[in-house]
Amino acid sequence: MYVGVTSDLVLRVSEHRLDLKAGYTVDRDIKLLVWYEPHAEMPSAILREKQIKRWLREWKFALIEKSNPRWRDLFSEIAGEV
Repeated sequence: MYVGVTSDLVLRVSEHRLDLKAGYTVDRDIKLLVWYEPHAEMPSAILREKQIKRWLREWKFALIEKSNPRWRDLFSEIAGEV
């Protein structure tokens, strides 16, 4: 599981899917976007990221499953491929 913040979600997910950024997501083969939360301003997004990063794994799973119980990949939705 990976929690992060970006101003360009399509670009960031694409980079992860293509293993363009070495590190945590490449090491763990993280490719799917199963949840995201848009914010109007970067400071609120960063605050929320820090909050979620402190959560227990079970709480993060519950957050995902509330809106995406099947854990389907949401990339096509944000990339305009629906």
